[in-house]
Amino acid sequence: MKIEREKVPHLLKLIWQRRSIRRFSEQPVDREAILLCLEAARWAPSAENVQPWRFLVIDDPPIKQKFAEAVFSGIYFPSRFAQQAPVLILVLAELDILANRIGKQIQGVAYYLLDIGMAGEHLVLQAEELGLSTCWIGWFNLKKARKFFAIPRKYKIISLLALGYAAKRPPRSPQKRSLSEIAWFNEMGKSCPEISDFELNFHPDDSLQAKAKSNGQEKIND
Repeated sequence: MKIEREKVPHLLKLIWQRRSIRRFSEQPVDREAILLCLEAARWAPSAENVQPWRFLVIDDPPIKQKFAEAVFSGIYFPSRFAQQAPVLILVLAELDILANRIGKQIQGVAYYLLDIGMAGEHLVLQAEELGLSTCWIGWFNLKKARKFFAIPRKYKIISLLALGYAAKRPPRSPQKRSLSEIAWFNEMGKSCPEISDFELNFHPDDSLQAKAKSNGQEKIND
């Protein structure tokens, strides 16, 4: 099956256009839009269908302001931009689930992190479709966040999501590794001939970057 660039699936277009936004407008976000994003997250897959994700939505302006002052102070100041967003969402994991403990003990993999990553990205892409913007934030004071909302110990704080309407979007797409760098077929390090055609069709600029890198150049100037 050959897909032309002008016939790109809708989901892939959303993925391409998504950006991490750090400048938000003051336009409020309707609760209905927030609920649609949470509904998308609710339908994410999870190991043994345990659904470990929990979301604490902060959209009351005075509460959000006090929370931001608490968790973005001191060394966490670089994340203070997030207080501009009309909505902050604390992403939590419920740890008191047997499947989570067994998976980590036997496989050495914290599957709840995979589950919550998928749920969070569902939320992010639904937000993108609604014309909203987001930013994942990991750099904030976890202890103060827990204390602020009296979050029980059975919940692990994973991340924050800033949600709102972008005041400014980055003018260019971020540079991403090419498919030939990240995907192999049937054996380690083995590409496939279709990748080159695919990249030329969908990402001619990325293809040129990859070619330049293979020739010993770091990047091609615009």
